[in-house]
Amino acid sequence: MNPLADELNAILEGTVAGRLLSDLGRRYYFPKGIIAQSTEAKKAATLANGTIGMAYAGGKPLILSAIADNMASLTPEESVAYAPTAGVEKARTVWKNLMIQKNPSLDPAHISLPVVVPGLTSGLSCMADMFFNKGTGLLTSDPCWENYSLIFEVRREAEIIPVPFFSTGPGLDIEAIRAAVRQQAKSGTVRILFNFPNNPSGYSPTVEEEEAIVSLIRETAEGSPSGEGGADVLVICDDAYFGLFYEDNISPESLFVRFANIHERVLAVKIDGPIKEDYVWGLRMGFLTFASKNLNQTHHDALVKKMMGAIRSSVSSANTSAQHLMLKAMEDPRTPGEKSAYRTLLQRRYNLVKDFVNAHPNHPVLRPLPFNSGYFMCFHCTTDAEALRQELLAKHGIGVIALGEHCIRVAFSSIDEDKITAVYQKIYDTAAGRP
Repeated sequence: MNPLADELNAILEGTVAGRLLSDLGRRYYFPKGIIAQSTEAKKAATLANGTIGMAYAGGKPLILSAIADNMASLTPEESVAYAPTAGVEKARTVWKNLMIQKNPSLDPAHISLPVVVPGLTSGLSCMADMFFNKGTGLLTSDPCWENYSLIFEVRREAEIIPVPFFSTGPGLDIEAIRAAVRQQAKSGTVRILFNFPNNPSGYSPTVEEEEAIVSLIRETAEGSPSGEGGADVLVICDDAYFGLFYEDNISPESLFVRFANIHERVLAVKIDGPIKEDYVWGLRMGFLTFASKNLNQTHHDALVKKMMGAIRSSVSSANTSAQHLMLKAMEDPRTPGEKSAYRTLLQRRYNLVKDFVNAHPNHPVLRPLPFNSGYFMCFHCTTDAEALRQELLAKHGIGVIALGEHCIRVAFSSIDEDKITAVYQKIYDTAAGRP
């Protein structure tokens, strides 16, 4: 193993992060090669910097006129220069500050500086590399975002263990989650992914459900009163749709806040970003943040360097212009008002959908899963979901997503307000007419 990897592993020895690392995660390191040397030169090479493979003129990166014209607000450094492997420092700092503003209970001393990744999918993939071996189990909601299978099962040969988060009740099936966690804890390690607001269901836990989840994870780390030892717990918080909450009984803060300093055997990872929160889907930019009780800045730095190894060995670095465009958006006085208006628009669409399903109970084919947030809502259907999807598309021009054999996802976020009632009526009528 590379001595630099050994050095990072030694720093993390005895911590929950060190114990949870996969074989690949243990091998990761950030080389003291081109990137590290270029970083040093950027600070100290006042006469000439001949370290990085870019073309400069007059101290500025060369840039095509067509690119410059279409990114007129960005300097060459902000548009076409390579970004640092872990991301533009200001972007990382600004996002950390925003995270604390949005989650005022979060102690900044207990979290790492966020690392920039080229999209939340990339962040999840890096987590899979660092903490999952062949056969490693991951608890996820059932249904869950279908890309988790590609990320964890196909790429890393881990095992996704579906948990029926949503029973026939109005919210989470806490007992099903508890049973799954306790079963995994028997192995000494639990890895669980919480995606709230959930994709595909569009559900976030109520304050009471959140307390139950937090208590479960704490108890799992501490061990049972009968003397059984606690388990190491990796909690991945996929917060892609964070903040899009439409009911008053949902905590306005991320679950990550509750896990960041809960127990020394719990490692929490928050994967978030402006893609959904700030309506910039195509910029493909996300952030990844670590937290665990008793991890200090040295531990955080070691984890970040391993992340940098994962990024460097796969995508090299995230998009530079996306990071600077995000910074400009964060600093623009128009942004808060526009975000508020967009959220209000989504709230109205959510209310229309909720009113419709409440006014049409006991459908013979469709049963709405609990939903209260995000972009989506989901139906469990007793008919074939794919056949229903095709009929809606071919005969009525309505696009929905079929997940598995009996789940239909509808993104009300992309349906104009004046069409929602008619679209849902057609979905209900079409489903009712199927065998």
